[in-house]
Amino acid sequence: MPSLLFCGPKMAACGIVISIWGVIMLAMLGIFFSAKSAILIEDVPFTEEDIRNDKNPPGNIYSLYSQVAINCFIAAAVYVAVGAVSLCQVRLNKRQEYMVT
Repeated sequence: MPSLLFCGPKMAACGIVISIWGVIMLAMLGIFFSAKSAILIEDVPFTEEDIRNDKNPPGNIYSLYSQVAINCFIAAAVYVAVGAVSLCQVRLNKRQEYMVT
């Protein structure tokens, strides 16, 4: 039976740690972008035309804040998936230790 093991125990543990950090950081960024934090305005992709041509000036900027927040939550979900794969690799590595060949 082919093994699903494709990384070692140290790499799998590193993947779990990086995934936990990525989920925490991106979830917090998503929350702050959802709250339309003023300090994050530099990270919102808008141009001067977005401000000039908008009848309701903060409306377009707020929609861009929401889009960036959704992107952060999607990236956090990807980190959750990478963490789950890393956790499976840790378990497979532990099972490999007990196998006699």
